[in-house]
Amino acid sequence: MVKTGSELHDRAVALIEERGVSFSDIADLVLHLQQNYVADLTLEECIESVSAVFLKREVQNAIITGIELDKLAESRQLSQPLLDIILNDEGLYGIDEILALSIVNVYGSIGFTNYGYIDKVKPGILHKLNDKAGDKCHTFLDDIVGAIAAAAASRIAHDNPNKSELMK
Repeated sequence: MVKTGSELHDRAVALIEERGVSFSDIADLVLHLQQNYVADLTLEECIESVSAVFLKREVQNAIITGIELDKLAESRQLSQPLLDIILNDEGLYGIDEILALSIVNVYGSIGFTNYGYIDKVKPGILHKLNDKAGDKCHTFLDDIVGAIAAAAASRIAHDNPNKSELMK
């Protein structure tokens, strides 16, 4: 049976929260990306943008797919060599980034630059998710969270097309 949009949305939100990531954590990343470009941008506006990104079906599908793969790896329910590749977040695997790009693409090309930057710098919650210590696998989650932040930042940029003039 195909899930409704609201069921997928609720499942995506629940999975993100189960993995220890809040909308506020993601909104902090959005603020990091956009605060130099949008005058008086607030965390509340960033949370609103994150919430809007979560309403997109493509985003919900990517979240559910990626987190379920992380969870399957944690419980050793994937076959080799995929299990070790995901558990070790091997650099040449790249499928985690490809899944994240499906989220980034929702708000246009600016999302790609936002994502590339945040994936490289790994501020805030991304630093924590990228830490390989412990028994949790976040191979897909860190890229998904970064992509949601990049998409939400892109959404804000689209709402403020003259942003460079605002900061003068």
